[in-house]
Amino acid sequence: MSRKNKSRKLEVEAAVKASPRGDGSMGLTSAQRWVRWLAPLLVALFTLAAFLPALQNQFVNWDDKDNFLDNPHYRGLGWTHLRWMWTTHLGHYIPLTWMTLGLDYLLWGMNPVGYHLTNLLLHAANAVVFFFVVRRILTLALPSPSERGHALAVSAGFAALVFAIHPLRVESVAWVTERRDVLSGLFYLVAILLYLRACERGARGRGWYWLSVAVFVGALLSKSMVVNLPVVLVILDVYPLRRLGGSIGWRSEPARRVYVEKIPFVLLAAAASAIAVMAQSSVHAVASLAQLSVPGRVAISTYGLSFYLWKMVVPVNLSPVYELRPPVNPWATPFLLSYGVVLALTAIALALRRRVPGLPAAWVAYIVVLLPVLGIFQSGPQIAADRYTYLAGLGWAILAGAGLLSCWRSSRRSKTGTPATWLLAGIAFCVVVGLGVLTWNQVHVWHDSEKLWSHAVAIDPGSAVGQYSRGLVLAQQGKLTEAMEYYQTALRINPDYADAHNNVGAVLADQGRLAEAIEHYREALRLKPDYADAHYNWGNALAQQGKPAEAIEHYRQALRIKPDDALSHTNWGVELAQQGKLAEAIDHFREALRIKPDDALAHRNLGLALTQQGKPAEAFEHFQQAGRAKK
Repeated sequence: MSRKNKSRKLEVEAAVKASPRGDGSMGLTSAQRWVRWLAPLLVALFTLAAFLPALQNQFVNWDDKDNFLDNPHYRGLGWTHLRWMWTTHLGHYIPLTWMTLGLDYLLWGMNPVGYHLTNLLLHAANAVVFFFVVRRILTLALPSPSERGHALAVSAGFAALVFAIHPLRVESVAWVTERRDVLSGLFYLVAILLYLRACERGARGRGWYWLSVAVFVGALLSKSMVVNLPVVLVILDVYPLRRLGGSIGWRSEPARRVYVEKIPFVLLAAAASAIAVMAQSSVHAVASLAQLSVPGRVAISTYGLSFYLWKMVVPVNLSPVYELRPPVNPWATPFLLSYGVVLALTAIALALRRRVPGLPAAWVAYIVVLLPVLGIFQSGPQIAADRYTYLAGLGWAILAGAGLLSCWRSSRRSKTGTPATWLLAGIAFCVVVGLGVLTWNQVHVWHDSEKLWSHAVAIDPGSAVGQYSRGLVLAQQGKLTEAMEYYQTALRINPDYADAHNNVGAVLADQGRLAEAIEHYREALRLKPDYADAHYNWGNALAQQGKPAEAIEHYRQALRIKPDDALSHTNWGVELAQQGKLAEAIDHFREALRIKPDDALAHRNLGLALTQQGKPAEAFEHFQQAGRAKK
């Protein structure tokens, strides 16, 4: 090694070993040590308090129905359950997330309180881990070890609370389906903490480094959105670790070693990305270029960047869905404003990169974390979603903590001294309380489906998804006439809404208007060819019209698309039984019960078929199980 490279190596070690223990614990008084450990405890308690109403929340009809209420596959941790968990479901590959949900089922059954409790505990754990991440980052950023007293712990606690009790976190915590956010977030934050420890230890930190890699695997198996971690680690290498750029450079031998360190992370992220793309493609979730042009994708991406920043600063009128309304005009006013915001913030970050190096670091990390969900790879009906900010808000929370610490230091050195410090503490306290109150109120929005979609429609009456989902709630309450009004409103907003066509057809069929219902099912399948529910409903309408052969064909198509559809098996069996094909009918009833063991309708029909076969004892057993299932 040349002398030049040796000196660079010494510079790297000096940069990451500014503190002997990396956490500012040297030379603290007993009171300061007490504050240092009290702060994370208070962070956890405040987080739990802000989200406490979630323990009274129910499952909602926003994916919870498909994932939990109608899904027997996750209910346990047996071999058949585990085998299913390690596949893609609803376009996601999240086996570790499913395993935690399977454990919830073993502990709580279908009682939602247990699921919400797990989400809440995971989120509180994330808040505590983030506290330690922030404390370490602020320690690295501070110029003097003498400044690392209780102010550091308070600032880290403030940053952790800005992250943890911000209303944008509610969707990820109070919605059981988003278990993947809080679980992957825990692995993600622990991986960062371990990486920082590895860098702090230098050559002695290899064990911490490989632990970080291993924990990253857990994050990827919980949610693929964490694939950005390798790039985030590089950003941390630039600042505050100072292992890249500056006097180290970008192409020196020490810099190359930093890049080599990322190879395991990059390989794992690439594999997870490939699986995620395949999973999304399997459910046709990714919009094609014909559906959304490249300029349109750029427009909604920049809109997302500015939208999330606005909601971070002004977290009101939050909704479960911010709907993308095609066609996208890249020159519309909201998009033009977002271009200006993004360009202005980029220019500010570049201008202040030397005075406030944390600003460009936070800005770049923000973009990197959001990139998979900004719209470049558009998936779903939303132009934005609160849950996407779960990790994207971390950098800004760190900046908030750094800002508080900087102001604290300035006030201590100013002539006003203690009064200014108390004023600063009061402002920070008001911010935390304000966020907590908003979060408490937002958690109540997610109490049940009726509250959720009433809120969504009130926020945005022009949301087709909101109108349709409100109609679903009314239909489940038996209020079909009112439900029809919401479905039709959804179709007026978006005539190409396949789900709304299907449900309008279902209401018409219930009213005996079978020919009209079939037209809506036909339109739903034109818009969405692999739509199992539309095939199932069309089959039911044909069966009511006395066309069993055509009905069976639609049940067959429904099962081709959705092999675990118990209702299609049951109704196919009914048609076969009416034709006297009892053996075939019984096979379908048994398959329906294999998929959904507590299906009262399948038990009853199987009992009837067995009675016709002259097996009254076995039939009686299924009639009994049908009665128990109804209860």
